[in-house]
Amino acid sequence: MDTQLQQLRTRHQELAVQLQQPELMQNPDKLRTLSKEFAELSEVVNLADQLDQVHSSLTQTQESLKDEQDPEMLALGEEEIAKLNAQRDELQQKLNAELNPPDPLDKKDVIVEIRAGAGGDEAALFAAELFRAYARYAEEHDWSTTLLSMSRIGIGGIKEVVFEMNGTNVYRDMKYEAGVHRVQRVPETEKSGRVHTSTITVAVMPEAEEKDFEIKPEEVRIEATTAGGHGGQSVNTTYSAIRLHHIPTGLIVVCQDERSQKQNKEKAFRVLRARLFALEQERRQKEASETRKSQVGSGDRSEKIRTYNFPQDRVTDHRINQNFSNLKVIMDGGFDPIIQAIQAKAQQANNS
Repeated sequence: MDTQLQQLRTRHQELAVQLQQPELMQNPDKLRTLSKEFAELSEVVNLADQLDQVHSSLTQTQESLKDEQDPEMLALGEEEIAKLNAQRDELQQKLNAELNPPDPLDKKDVIVEIRAGAGGDEAALFAAELFRAYARYAEEHDWSTTLLSMSRIGIGGIKEVVFEMNGTNVYRDMKYEAGVHRVQRVPETEKSGRVHTSTITVAVMPEAEEKDFEIKPEEVRIEATTAGGHGGQSVNTTYSAIRLHHIPTGLIVVCQDERSQKQNKEKAFRVLRARLFALEQERRQKEASETRKSQVGSGDRSEKIRTYNFPQDRVTDHRINQNFSNLKVIMDGGFDPIIQAIQAKAQQANNS
């Protein structure tokens, strides 16, 4: 581990120098990649530094007690040693997890797709609210959110939205959001006060780089079309929208939010690569374990994973059978208690 840490420290220092180079600002993609790597390595280096400090304090305390005769001072020293040992074990566990993550995809950025399901306009409205909630969650974690594609309805709802989330350990914290989300509440248009139930689906896919998954050009049919829906003056007048059809799988991706055909094409290929990568990961997981079922579910979109009950101010995660109150805070991006509870259950399942 010492050799691995030294290599990571060296790389961390190299990145710190590279990120100071003015010419890097002219290459946004490289800047984003290097900044993400630097942030990830900073977490490892900070943990290693903290662990070194605890080791140093532990050694000093143990040395100071060698010739100590005062029972009271010995008792205080032993108490301090016990506390430092606990800190050391906790930091060592965190550092091991960073150096050897249980899921190699945990550090990846993600592409998230939210789609309105049963419930008509009410489902579309909740899809828009959940999109905003995830964007707020990203802000709280210093992640960036980039819109890739959106299909709106006139009352402020969203039929479908696709977006990127970039930052540190994004997939680790977002992967269990995949599935069917159910909302129960009284719509504003409901005069009788009857509670309606609607659903939306969420897909969370680790973003795949070209080295992760190669798309053969001959397997993709590319069409340029005019953009549809609400937009600026160029909408429906220029062929800026891009439609990709992956022939072997039948997957279709459309991106039209950018005015530039090149930008839409780049976004569309990122979404297509992520979808194909997710399909490949799912195939491998099924082959590796056909019968094993996690206690927190597989994250498949067919599973009802969570219910948002507005009249009772309660969110229920069905995979861990746990309730969480204060819906207003949760829908303002306060997902941490839910996600941490699911992660703890998943860790418990993996260790059993």
